[in-house]
Amino acid sequence: DVAALSTAQIVALTTAQIAALTSTQFNAIETTDLAALTTTQFRVLNTTQIAGLSTTQVGVLTTTQIASLTTTQVRGIETTDLAAFSTTQIGALTTTQIAALTTTQVVGFETTDIAVLSSTQLAGLTATLVLGLTTTQVAAFTYTQIGQFSTTQIRALETSDISVLGTAQATILNSTQLAALTTTQVANFSTTAVAQLTGGQQFPVFTSTFVSGLTTTQLSVLNTTQIAAFTTTGIMGLTTTQIASLSTTQIGGMETTDIGAMNTTQIAGFTSTQVSAMTISQLNALFV
Repeated sequence: DVAALSTAQIVALTTAQIAALTSTQFNAIETTDLAALTTTQFRVLNTTQIAGLSTTQVGVLTTTQIASLTTTQVRGIETTDLAAFSTTQIGALTTTQIAALTTTQVVGFETTDIAVLSSTQLAGLTATLVLGLTTTQVAAFTYTQIGQFSTTQIRALETSDISVLGTAQATILNSTQLAALTTTQVANFSTTAVAQLTGGQQFPVFTSTFVSGLTTTQLSVLNTTQIAAFTTTGIMGLTTTQIASLSTTQIGGMETTDIGAMNTTQIAGFTSTQVSAMTISQLNALFV
């Protein structure tokens, strides 16, 4: 009876003996004994033995034991068991182990676990894993974590994920991340998030592709400081529909250099009301 073995006897088992245990036998090991297993013993466990662990047993695994698991063993962890990991245990997972997880396993991560992933661990989230995250999980990423996403990870975010990003998460996005977004992703930022984008740091790096992805509803929440922060490259992304939707106050925030960079198609998008509200300098730039 495996359950009757003392901790000293369990630790004395050879790797061959450990590997020979059935999942039922291994599942019978008491939690105190399980926590005493060496990493050498742990690394010979097969996926059936790993999958047979109860959530109670999983809860006592040490960080050293968890970090010693091979990628094959990690993939053998049941989703319910992974969800039972404490934040400390989650913190023990290596980048390689995280990258080996299946999308089903990652969905099992609790929001508290998501929030404690380090920058090193985040690097293990492949595009496939990011794509598999739920909107609740994405919303759980901290301001700092979002800022550490690679462009590949940013592009993997679904439109529903983009829409749940908070204002703090949106404002941490850097120029490289913003440039990686597709127009479809851009169109799904909440107006609250768009309104908080910083004119001094983020708007100057908006590509024409990013700008063209903004909806008229999103554009409507931009203030004059944000409008003035557009570069000539960014302003070239505005469509005639977008231009026509701008308020006269927003038009007043346009830099003359931006107006001067517009092409004839864009210029045709200005309404008579917008043109009549322009300053002399803006009109000169418009009809140069």
